[in-house]
Amino acid sequence: MTTRRSFLAATLAGAVSLAAFVVPATAQEITVEHAQGTTTLPATPTKVLVFDVASLDNLDALGVDVAGVPTLRAPDYLKKYEGSDYIKTGSLFEPDFEAVNAAEPDLIIVGGRSRVKYAELAKLAPTIDLSTDPADFLGSVRKNVETLGRIFGKESEAEAELAELDRSLEAVNQAASNAGKGLLVLTTGGKMSAFGPGSRFGLLHDGFGVEPARTDLKSARANHGQAISHEFILETNPDWLFVIDRDAAVGREGEAAAEFLDNELVNQTTAWKEDQVVYLTPAHWYIVGGGVTALKAEADLVTKALAKH
Repeated sequence: MTTRRSFLAATLAGAVSLAAFVVPATAQEITVEHAQGTTTLPATPTKVLVFDVASLDNLDALGVDVAGVPTLRAPDYLKKYEGSDYIKTGSLFEPDFEAVNAAEPDLIIVGGRSRVKYAELAKLAPTIDLSTDPADFLGSVRKNVETLGRIFGKESEAEAELAELDRSLEAVNQAASNAGKGLLVLTTGGKMSAFGPGSRFGLLHDGFGVEPARTDLKSARANHGQAISHEFILETNPDWLFVIDRDAAVGREGEAAAEFLDNELVNQTTAWKEDQVVYLTPAHWYIVGGGVTALKAEADLVTKALAKH
């Protein structure tokens, strides 16, 4: 809840915080402060290559044209970027540096999986890192959307998108306030991991306000979660079970999460008995992350699920 309050409070201090992230250097230049330093753009970029799916989500929401993207398995609302109309620039992990150089971009955006390639890409064109901050996830999402709004002259669109997100966050927190305790698990390849507050998928608790069913999950593996079993779920006995099917997100064949969890032990939990198992949209959580469209959709999905009970 603390993270959500800081996110909403940032609205009041928007004018101050924006000055620290995008400031005019001259009448023609834009200076951007980002996760790995400061980058000066000669003017509003017109040819943009994006190596971060969250940033692609945000740019799409703001109506900014993108020239190139990596080869990726995109969620439905970003499917157009899989097409041949967009330059293919490698993968999220490994850029095709020849393709990037040949494209002669005005701006390259990295984040998340691609941030480690920042230094190499920055040698080819102005590059910014819009990774989200795990310690202030929603606050950094806000800053990234505002930063993109300033760079591309889409300030009003950014404000509108963030206002919608605020409304979705308010609704989900209200719905979660007396709904009971929840446990979030990720399934993949016949295995499971659990994630709690402060972890990679801690948004469920830190941003959406769902009370955690466990507060003793190992934080040392915050990015990968704590490996668990069906017995662990029964022992925890959550009121709500939230599920991310990683295999579905990446297009990997295997046992679907719903089948894997339909187990005699899990069947004994309150969540299962009360039909309070919520299957989150896998790509939104595992692939997109800090994209405003994905976040609004998942907040609304959780609100709808909680409101039924």
